[in-house]
Amino acid sequence: MGVNQKEGASNSKFLTIIKQSLSVNKKPFPWLKAFSAGVAAALPVILGLLFGNFEYGLLAGMGGFTYLYVFSIPYAQRAKKLFSVILGMCLVSVLGTLAAPYPLAIAILMGIIGAAVIFIFGALRITGPSAIFFVLVFAMTTGMPVQPELALLRAGLVSLGGVLSWIIAMIGWFLNPHGPETGVVKRVYLELAAFLDSVGTEKFTDSKHRVMSVLKEAEETLAAGYIPWRTTDLFNRLYVLNDHANQIFLYVLENFSDSHANIPPELGLTVWEMAHSLDQENKSESLSKKILQPPKMDERVVQLFTKVYDADAIMNEPTSKINQTIQISKPSIKTIFMGAFDKHSIVFITALRFGVITIIAGIIAYQFSFVRSYWVPLSCVAVLSGSTIVATYHRAIQRGLGTILGIMIASLILAAHPDGYIIAFFILLLTFITELFIVKNYGLAALFFTPNALLMAESTSKGSYSFSYFASARLIDVLIGTGIGLIGVWLLGRRSASSRLSHLITKTIRSQAQFLFILFSDQGAGFIASESRELKKMRTNIINLITLYNTASGEIPVNQQAVEYYWPVIFSIEHLGYLLESCSKTDERQILLDETLSQLLYAFETMANATDRKRAPSLKNVTEIEGFPSIKSEIIHLQRSLQIHKGIGSTTT
Repeated sequence: MGVNQKEGASNSKFLTIIKQSLSVNKKPFPWLKAFSAGVAAALPVILGLLFGNFEYGLLAGMGGFTYLYVFSIPYAQRAKKLFSVILGMCLVSVLGTLAAPYPLAIAILMGIIGAAVIFIFGALRITGPSAIFFVLVFAMTTGMPVQPELALLRAGLVSLGGVLSWIIAMIGWFLNPHGPETGVVKRVYLELAAFLDSVGTEKFTDSKHRVMSVLKEAEETLAAGYIPWRTTDLFNRLYVLNDHANQIFLYVLENFSDSHANIPPELGLTVWEMAHSLDQENKSESLSKKILQPPKMDERVVQLFTKVYDADAIMNEPTSKINQTIQISKPSIKTIFMGAFDKHSIVFITALRFGVITIIAGIIAYQFSFVRSYWVPLSCVAVLSGSTIVATYHRAIQRGLGTILGIMIASLILAAHPDGYIIAFFILLLTFITELFIVKNYGLAALFFTPNALLMAESTSKGSYSFSYFASARLIDVLIGTGIGLIGVWLLGRRSASSRLSHLITKTIRSQAQFLFILFSDQGAGFIASESRELKKMRTNIINLITLYNTASGEIPVNQQAVEYYWPVIFSIEHLGYLLESCSKTDERQILLDETLSQLLYAFETMANATDRKRAPSLKNVTEIEGFPSIKSEIIHLQRSLQIHKGIGSTTT
């Protein structure tokens, strides 16, 4: 009976995975981005035709993949990101051209390229399609006629297509140079309005977490959009507004966290109106005059209204009255990469696994001499691009179904022997539809991306095959690559994340103790806590921990007991880190007595030691920190979260 129950549970999970992989989300269609992506891919081909060299146009069109890395990030960051993508595309096209005669070199380089891009994108937390298009450009150049002497020419043509994508991506800067920054600050105030409405309700904790997350996102976005030699009035206002939202949030936490009564709804409504006025041209009319205060309020609510109206004033005051120096604090590239380059870092482990599996797929493909061998590791890469193992299985199902139909479409198109402007039209159309549906479901996107990639690849490699031969060959390549990817993930990554959770939690708690120590002890004149290495270390550990937890929650089989247990622990660690970092930005911190500091550090070490030994910690007394009661409350909450479900640690490895 037990065997039948296990089989039933396994079948149920499998059906759930299939159902999830076929679901279509409700995100809106990105019409403008999709059209721009189609233009970026097809325009180089059209220009090549106009100048009488179709092949050069197709090579430049490969650089058009650069546009697929465009997302809603500040234009300053977007410019640097896309420039780096162009350089990467040029490099892989050179390597592909030079490695074309050597199958083993192709397989190894494909794995190295994929692993490097996965690591860089993961460490820097860059959104986008990650390694797949770098591997695709490399693979397509290996399938071209073997002419090593054309390496620089091909790279130059790819760069031209990339530069065109860069120009298209940056056009919006002329219309709304701080659009992404405005958008994220607007979301901060919308979440803050919902948070104010949640005071005294069951939604308070969830809303608190959402505000904290969007505040951190806004801080990172503004830091990315900051240009030291060019700060505008709008950017300054957005920076000060975000800083003020942070102050309002902390004030509510300090004064209303234990409240069982609602605060006046006029507060939430005022903040909501402010949020919606952020992206309006006319902000001259003060909101505080539109929304009346309630007749009776206690002192805490009065102070909160004052803080909200101060935020309203920031939006309307003349530039000369915004007297605040912008202090952007962000870790260096070296610090980020060193934090990710660790044997327990899930970013490093994922990149290493990605590279090894891709190399194996490449060696198998070239060993058996498939017609277009690179489609095997390329399909493997597409599957491995899932952020978790569950996502990998989703990708495999979506890739399989989408590719089967996509190959049929590609075969029909190629069987008609299109040339010239017809190919350019199909590239534009298929890229447009791909980008339109990628936000809905990867399988729908694969349905159109596959014929697009095949059309470009076969046009540059000058192959000529019958419909049935071409369709069956590509289908076999994709199925083999998908299978290798799934087997590789299953063997190398089933429990790699969940088995490391307790270690990284221990490490993070200890880094928080170190940061708390330097915050409330005498570090000498000129010490700046917000720029300390202890803060950078704590940030890195928290980021790695959240990434690790998200990966663990997507493992198969998922350790559900561990995932459910660790969620409140990680939530509390993240919130405590936020409070400590906010505390570092003020100079109004007292130096604690040695006895008080020792007591706090003892509480942290007790939690860290117990977590490392997979035991429940004993509750320790936590002294009040004058001016920062929320820090004490969160330390106590973290102790209690770690105490829940005694013995859970024994099930997490």
